[in-house]
Amino acid sequence: MERHFDEELKALKGRLLQMASLAEESIAKSIKALVERDKKLAEDVIKSDEAINLLEIEVDELSLKLLALRQPIATDLRFITSALKINSDLERIGDLSVNIAQRALDLMEHPLLKPLIDIPRMAQLAQKMVKDSLDAFVNRDAELARNVCMRDDEVDQLNHQIFRELLTYMIQDTKAITRAVDLILVGRHLERIADHATNISEDVVYLVKGKTIKHHIEEKNAPHG
Repeated sequence: MERHFDEELKALKGRLLQMASLAEESIAKSIKALVERDKKLAEDVIKSDEAINLLEIEVDELSLKLLALRQPIATDLRFITSALKINSDLERIGDLSVNIAQRALDLMEHPLLKPLIDIPRMAQLAQKMVKDSLDAFVNRDAELARNVCMRDDEVDQLNHQIFRELLTYMIQDTKAITRAVDLILVGRHLERIADHATNISEDVVYLVKGKTIKHHIEEKNAPHG
């Protein structure tokens, strides 16, 4: 019975990693489609979202079945509840990549507003955060997970920088407004992807250490003096 449970946990982890791989690929393709103005690539991202959604349903069902039938305790319980939360974050990352691909398709209808420098850089940071958060999950590496959380500020700062720059374009030329808004939305979607990577990392710390670091709870509970 115990061995069978281990196999089921392994299957759950496998499905989650399959989903993670598709989500990572979607981010990379959506940004490549934006930078290279590649319509087919953007359409591929939109089509591949269905596979992520199907995996999300499968992971949800498998997790809930294990909770109901196996009534796990301690680490196994934490693993399954973390898997449920990570599953939801990965599905949202897939959706946000689709949003970027849709913005890319809109932007292809118009001349390029400006050379894309900060957005690809921001995408690189967000993508690395997603990759590292999942590596931390696989290897149960709480330190790497904490490191991912610390990188979120860098992505936020880049997003503010992109927003300010594009605002200037809109003020100077009303014809630039539609394209600038699309690029601002891309920045916002990337910021949200980084937030989801942070969520995954926080769940990894909970899984490994049994500690909640969301909303800086550790700092609030730390002794003063």
